[in-house]
Amino acid sequence: MLARLSIRDIVLIERLDIEFATGLAVLTGETGAGKSILLDAFALALGGRGDAGLVRHGAEQGQVTAVFDIPKNHPATKILAENGLDDTGEMILRRVQLADGRTRAFINDQSISVQTLKAVGAALVEIHGQHDERALVDAATHRRLLDAFAGLEKDVAVVESLWEARRTANTELEEHRAGMERAAREADYLRHASDELKQLAPKDGEETALASRRTTMMQGEKIASDLREAQEAVGGNHSPVATLSAAVRRLERRGVNSPALVEPAVKAIDAAINALEEADQHLLAALAATDFDPAELERIEERLFALRAASRKYSTPVDGLAALAARYAADVVLIDAGASRLKKLEQAAIEADARYAAAAKKLSMARQKSAEKLNKSVNAELAPLKLERAKFMTQVETDEAAPGPQGIDRVEFWVQTNPGTKPGPLMKVASGGELSRFLLALKVVLSDRGSAPTLVFDEIDTGVGGAVADAIGGRLARLAGKVQVMAVTHAPQVAARADQHLLISKDALDKGKRVATRVNALAADHRREEIARMLAGAEITAEARAAADRLLRAATA
Repeated sequence: MLARLSIRDIVLIERLDIEFATGLAVLTGETGAGKSILLDAFALALGGRGDAGLVRHGAEQGQVTAVFDIPKNHPATKILAENGLDDTGEMILRRVQLADGRTRAFINDQSISVQTLKAVGAALVEIHGQHDERALVDAATHRRLLDAFAGLEKDVAVVESLWEARRTANTELEEHRAGMERAAREADYLRHASDELKQLAPKDGEETALASRRTTMMQGEKIASDLREAQEAVGGNHSPVATLSAAVRRLERRGVNSPALVEPAVKAIDAAINALEEADQHLLAALAATDFDPAELERIEERLFALRAASRKYSTPVDGLAALAARYAADVVLIDAGASRLKKLEQAAIEADARYAAAAKKLSMARQKSAEKLNKSVNAELAPLKLERAKFMTQVETDEAAPGPQGIDRVEFWVQTNPGTKPGPLMKVASGGELSRFLLALKVVLSDRGSAPTLVFDEIDTGVGGAVADAIGGRLARLAGKVQVMAVTHAPQVAARADQHLLISKDALDKGKRVATRVNALAADHRREEIARMLAGAEITAEARAAADRLLRAATA
């Protein structure tokens, strides 16, 4: 849930820190005090659209930070893991709005994309107002909410898994069938080419190895005589090694009496002998390499000619002939054994389709039953909200010809606002005030399922009277028993239900040259005064204070 909200250098806000409590927090204040600015800043921290106009005049940038305490298994932590972000147990969302229009986003002080911030923000907070019912716009959200209400998430996961298995089975079948059709069209050519390449048996890297061997053989023939002459001088009959060895032996015998004179020369001659013997070994190895059979050279040249001819014939580099031979051989096998494998793949696809269809149908039946329960629960909430003549209904349209990962159903919330009128989609039929109350009824029913941990309601009590406002306040308080709720309100009946009352005000600074928005948590006496103001208007009377006391007592009864 939201623990703290910090705002720096946003329009009318130089510095603002708000600590939020659990339960229901209400934000009240005069019109124009800055409630919309506060919500715009909060939405910015959650990944909302940036706007250079949010930056306070004279500042280079504005910044909003929202800190959340969330459990380890919350969906937002999964988003962090998918994006390689650290989970510290406390989630800090920060958005920097630059005066030139650019923005930067951070989670736990790690730079991230705005899309990632928006995904995390949507998992943590829902903001609802008369003109921002985002949670109800998308019919896919309706399906998710129905599934959450019915506890069908595991069933949906099974259907998604079977859908993936079905897709894989059908993809394998189509690829195999396409391969068989291609192979059948080219059967004669494939068999001839496969036999020819099989007989040729090309190997990867063969051309390079053969060309290198041929070059060595041809060059060796030219330098062989020079190598033999050098070897004769170093290790043959004319080699100085024997003479040097004899000289060393004589010096060693004399060296007993004069070692200081003899040893340096002996070491130098030994090194010369070793160098000559090493040179002799190299020369012998070079002579062995140049010693070749002319027939071998002929075979190499014939092999190179055959490989390069095949390369030209099949328009494939020589090094690609081995892979081509393998592919042609596989295509021939596909022709010969493809029919048998086709039958197996067809059967596998049929079985995968059947498993998916059975699970999707079972899920659809569960949704139909759960839709009736959801309708009953939501409709029970409508009468106290002065929607007693309205009717809520969950439309579950099943189309087995249009399957998908989540099944064969399209779910959409419909309403009938008055008896005798035509029902229709909630977003099209309900007016602004009705829409807010339908939303509240839904949220009360779904408070512990499919809801973000923090809900923000922006003036959903606009245009309603005392009894309806009191019913709205009661339901917001019920919601706050399961999730954190914040409500911007002008209704004293709603404000009286709050666990935390925050007053938004606008103060003059620099002798009236500029103004700034402030948010203060109200203690008991100040809270009564604010509720009395909401009841009476500009002049707070004793009757208004007494009425405020009655509202506060009734809220705690």
